Amino acid sequence: MSRPNVIKALGVGFLTVFLLVSPRYAVSEGTILKIATLAPEGSVWIQTFEDLNAELKKKTNNAVQLRIYPGGVLGDENDMVRKMYVGQIQGAVLTSAGLSGIFGEMDVFQIPFIFKSYDEVDYVLGKMDAFIKKGFADKGYILAAWSEGGFVRLMSTVPIASLDDLRKAKVWTWEDAPMAKAIFDEAGVSAIPLSVPDVLVGLQTGLVEVVYAPPTLAIALQWFTKTKYMTDVPLIYLIGAILLKKNAFEKLSPVNQQVFLELCPKYMDRLKLAIRKENQEAIQVMVKHGVKIIRPSEDQIEGFKKVAQKAMNRQTGKSFSAKVRDEVISYLQEYRKANK
Repeated sequence: MSRPNVIKALGVGFLTVFLLVSPRYAVSEGTILKIATLAPEGSVWIQTFEDLNAELKKKTNNAVQLRIYPGGVLGDENDMVRKMYVGQIQGAVLTSAGLSGIFGEMDVFQIPFIFKSYDEVDYVLGKMDAFIKKGFADKGYILAAWSEGGFVRLMSTVPIASLDDLRKAKVWTWEDAPMAKAIFDEAGVSAIPLSVPDVLVGLQTGLVEVVYAPPTLAIALQWFTKTKYMTDVPLIYLIGAILLKKNAFEKLSPVNQQVFLELCPKYMDRLKLAIRKENQEAIQVMVKHGVKIIRPSEDQIEGFKKVAQKAMNRQTGKSFSAKVRDEVISYLQEYRKANK
């Protein structure tokens, strides 16, 4: 064979090998999906993901597995979204704050006092599931399953029972959550923006006096050790979801895609039940550790609700649409009418 033909043959051979082994064309066997979350190591969230990963590896014969990055080690939720976008990680477990950064309609779930119970949450999410999943799919993401934090309450180093109390205190706001900023602006509260990993230090140094989280998360993040009071008013339901980049998902074989989509809801449903139980128990744990429960009067609660309503009106059309807001409210009315 002549020298040019040898070179040509080698070139074809190298090209063939490249096409077979390059990430774009390779089969998905041995795929590791890197997933980031704010949930701290040792928490019920991480334990659930470890169980999910064990069954995922078993069902796919180790062809697919998760590598979880807990506790915000890869940054706050906006950082996670950026890392997904550039391909450094393939997925993330995000709350409504991070989810709304991708699909703005998710901000509707950050409206305070919109839900009164978990049953209402489950009903509305069931009705809107297909619409929301399509919204993320259009942005290049697969919403694999709903996660949960629970109902958020205020925790503080000073007693907070009213809006006036809140205006006098140094209040934390999550810098990834523009809806929270809109509410505090409406209330006349000059909130201090911090990322979630920085909140504990903020409490330790006195930079902030008021924080907010579901009780279980406050314990997992150790925030409750630096607070003295909890205002027993469920403010916002903290929704969450497992997102995976569509291009990463599509590299899995069809069989393994199906396994992934079956296992994620299975384990997130287990997590939901555990979180709801633990949130009730967490309040008692905090009380045993000396946290005092503040129960505002009906008038004081009404003051919070009026501010929330004004903030919702201002945000409608900016982040979430009036159509989606009205749809959520319609489903809530439908549920409440059927369950009087």
